[in-house]
Amino acid sequence: MVVGELAQERDVLIIGGGPGGYTAAIRAAQLGREVTLIEKAELGGICLNQGCIPSKVLAHVSSQYRELSNLDRFGIGISEPSFDLPQTMEFKRSITADLRKGVEALCRQNKIELVEGKASFLSADRIGVENGDDFQVFSFRSAVIAAGSSPARHRAAGPDHAQILDSRSLYTLETLPEHLIIYGNDYIAIEAAFSYRSLGCEVTLLHEKEFAGLDASIEKELTRVMKKAKIKRLKNRLLVQAENRNGKLGAAFKSEDGAIQEIEGTHLYMQTEMQGNSKELGLDRLGMDIDADGFIKVDHECRTSVEGIWAVGDITGGDQLAVKAITQAKAAASSIAGLPAEWNAGFMPRVIRSQPPVACSGMTEEEAKAAGYRVQTGIFPFAGNGFAAISGQKDGIVKVIADADHEVILGIHLMGSGASELISTGMTALEMAGRIEDLTFPLYPHPSLNEGLLEAVEDVLGHAIHKAPSKVPVRQN
Repeated sequence: MVVGELAQERDVLIIGGGPGGYTAAIRAAQLGREVTLIEKAELGGICLNQGCIPSKVLAHVSSQYRELSNLDRFGIGISEPSFDLPQTMEFKRSITADLRKGVEALCRQNKIELVEGKASFLSADRIGVENGDDFQVFSFRSAVIAAGSSPARHRAAGPDHAQILDSRSLYTLETLPEHLIIYGNDYIAIEAAFSYRSLGCEVTLLHEKEFAGLDASIEKELTRVMKKAKIKRLKNRLLVQAENRNGKLGAAFKSEDGAIQEIEGTHLYMQTEMQGNSKELGLDRLGMDIDADGFIKVDHECRTSVEGIWAVGDITGGDQLAVKAITQAKAAASSIAGLPAEWNAGFMPRVIRSQPPVACSGMTEEEAKAAGYRVQTGIFPFAGNGFAAISGQKDGIVKVIADADHEVILGIHLMGSGASELISTGMTALEMAGRIEDLTFPLYPHPSLNEGLLEAVEDVLGHAIHKAPSKVPVRQN
C-alpha cells in the first residue's frame, strides 16, 4: 500500500498494551492528554497472558496443594487430595480473562482509544498500523514504545512448546510432566521447580551459574529447602543439546571438567537470553539508539534518542520485570505531560514465588563489601518467630545489610512466608535512606511475621531477643 498524506492526527500514541503500555496510557490520560493505545494481540501483554499471572496461578495452587498434606497437625482431617491440571488451567484462563476485561474497562473509563493491529514507524512523527487488509496512518505529538521482548533461540535447541519449553510455554501444559528438567538460574526456573515438584513431578534443576542476584545467605537457605523438597539440583552444568527421542526428552549437559552427562525426562524448560521486540517497528528509519540485542536506550525520563518518542518496559533491556515497566511508564507519561519525572532502578524489588517465597531489595552482602562499605549484617531465622510456629511456616530467614559507619540500611533479603509483602517495609526504608533505629523504633504487632524483620535489624547490633547470643559482644548505644 502506498502511504499518502491522509494521516489521522493523534496526541499520544502508545505501542503495546502490556503493564508498561496500558499504565503509560492511563497515567497520560489522567494528566489530561488524549491517548491512543495500539496492541496487536491481547491487552495485558506477556505478563498478564503468558508470564506473571499464569506462573503465579500455578505457584499459588501448588503451594495450597502442598499445604493440604500438613493440615493434620492442626487437627484438620481431610480425605486424600487430588489435583486436576486442566481445571487449574481453566481457572488460569478465567483469571487472565477477567483481568483483561478490567484493563479494557479502565481504558474506556479514561477515554483511551484502543486500536488493534501491528504498528511500525513510517517517520519520526508517523505510525502505520496494519490489521489484516486494513492499514491506518497516524501522526502524533508524542509516542511511547512498550513493545516488550522475546526469548532468543537457545544454541542447544529451539522450543517446540510441547516438550521443549521456553518462558512463554512453561505454564501452558495440559498434563503434568513426569520428569521436568529445568535449565536456568533465574526466578522463573526456581518458581517452576517448586511449583511442579509440589504437584508430584520429578524435577531436576541444572544451571551454569549461581542463582541470579541472591545474597549468599538466602541461596544457602534456598538450597536447604530445595533438598528438603527433593528437588535434584546440579550446579555448573552447560546445556549443549536437547532432542525429542520417540516421546522422551534427552538433554546433554557439560560439567566443569568437560564430561558430558545425559539426562532423560519428559519435558525440558530452557532459560534463554531475551531480545527487544524492536526489529519490526521500523526504527531503522529513525536512527534510534538501539543495542545489539534490540533494546532501546533511554534516559532517566525514558526518552529515546529521537525527539518526542519514549520507551518503557522490557524493550529497554535490563531487568525484565513488570514493576520496572509500570514505574517507567509513569515516569514517561509525566515527562510527556511536562512534569518532573525520573526513572531510577536503584532499589528494584525482586520476588521469587518459591516455597517459601523469596523477596529482596538493595545490596547483597557481597555487593556492599565490593562497593567499599564496612558492613554489618543481621540474620533472624523464621524458626524463632511465634506466628511462623503457629502457622507451621518456619522455613526461611531475614537478612539485613547495613553500613557499620552510619548504620544506614543497604539491603534487605527475606525468604519465608509473607516475604513478598514484608519487602514493602524494606523498600520504604531503603528509599528513605533509613537507619537501623528507623526500623527498630516503630511498634510491630505480636505475634506476626513482621517481627522477623524487626529482629533481623536488631541482630545487626546483637540485640535480637528470640535468637541465641553470638560470640560477638553486644554493642552499647
